[in-house]
Amino acid sequence: MPSAPEVHAPARPRAILFDWDNTLVDSWEGIRDALNTALVAMGKEPWSKAEVKARVRASARDSFPQLFGDRWQEAAEIFYERFESAHLQTLRPLPGAAKMLEALARSELYLGIVSNKRGDLLRIEAAEIGWKGYFGKIVGATDAAEDKPSPKPIYHALSGSGIEAGPEVWYAGDALIDIECAHRAGCIAVLVGDGHGGEVPASRPDILVDDCKGLAKLLRVS
Repeated sequence: MPSAPEVHAPARPRAILFDWDNTLVDSWEGIRDALNTALVAMGKEPWSKAEVKARVRASARDSFPQLFGDRWQEAAEIFYERFESAHLQTLRPLPGAAKMLEALARSELYLGIVSNKRGDLLRIEAAEIGWKGYFGKIVGATDAAEDKPSPKPIYHALSGSGIEAGPEVWYAGDALIDIECAHRAGCIAVLVGDGHGGEVPASRPDILVDDCKGLAKLLRVS
C-alpha cells in the first residue's frame, strides 16, 4: 500500500478509542474458520480470507440475519461454538500495537475499545495478550443497545470517564464502518491502513495513518 499522505492532526486528544480486529490484532484466521464452519453447515459456499476481511464488518446480530435469513440464530450458535474453541490460538498483535499501547498507557490519555466482536470474547482476547489493563472500557457487540456504526458503543466506552464524545476523542479503526461510527458520535475518525478495499469512501477519515507505528508517531509516543 502507498504511504499515507501527511496530515495535520487536530489538537492532541483527551481520549483514543480503538477498533480491535485488523486495527490492533490479527484474528482473521479464527474468524474465517468459524464463519466458514457456519456457512458450510447452512449449505453455503465458504469464503476466502480476502472475502472475509472485505465483508466482515457488522456485528453478528446485524449481519447474520441478512446472510442466513430465518436460520441466523442457528448459524450464530455454530459460529460461536467453533470460534470459542480456537480463537486464542490464532490471535496475534499487529506490528507496533503493543509498543504504542504501552506508551499511551503511560500518558494521561483515556483509552478504550469499541468493536463489533462480541464483548465477552473481546475481553478474553484482551486479557490473553496482556492488554486488558490499558483500557478504561472494552466495548463489544451487544454491550450497548446498538452496535457500530451506531454511535452508542462510543458513548458507552466513554461513560464514567468524564470525557464526552466530540473532537477531543479520536476513534481509530481499519474500515469505513469505523469512520461512520466516529463521525456519527462527533469524534475524530482515524483510518488505520487503506480500509476500503479499493472502494471510494463515502465519508473521509479526518486522519489517515499506515499502521499503529504511524499513529504512535503522530501522537509523539513512538
